[in-house]
Amino acid sequence: MAKDLQYVMLFDCYGEFLTERQKQVMELYYGEDLSLGEISELSGITRQAVRDSIKRSEEILLDMESKLRFAERLSALREKFAEIDSAAAGMAENITSAAEKCSIIREKVQEGLQLL
Repeated sequence: MAKDLQYVMLFDCYGEFLTERQKQVMELYYGEDLSLGEISELSGITRQAVRDSIKRSEEILLDMESKLRFAERLSALREKFAEIDSAAAGMAENITSAAEKCSIIREKVQEGLQLL
């Protein structure tokens, strides 16, 4: 997973653990793709303070993920449901293997449920 995408996903999962300022800076940096200088101008803080805020926020998000593993489980769950969707699409194309596809779907649903 790309580093930026990783932090976006972690921000979605754990953003409420950040201060309002940290949330604002992270949204501008990762969501709006603004530079440190642009965020500095908009926020009225130094470029170094923006960088420090981003680094601290990243540490908090990574720490929460290391403890809770919610983002990891959510990603795995998405993969399982993509496999289910693929198996269902295959069923529509080839009725002769419907029993096999149903078995795969049941298996993937069980794997998805275990992730919850």
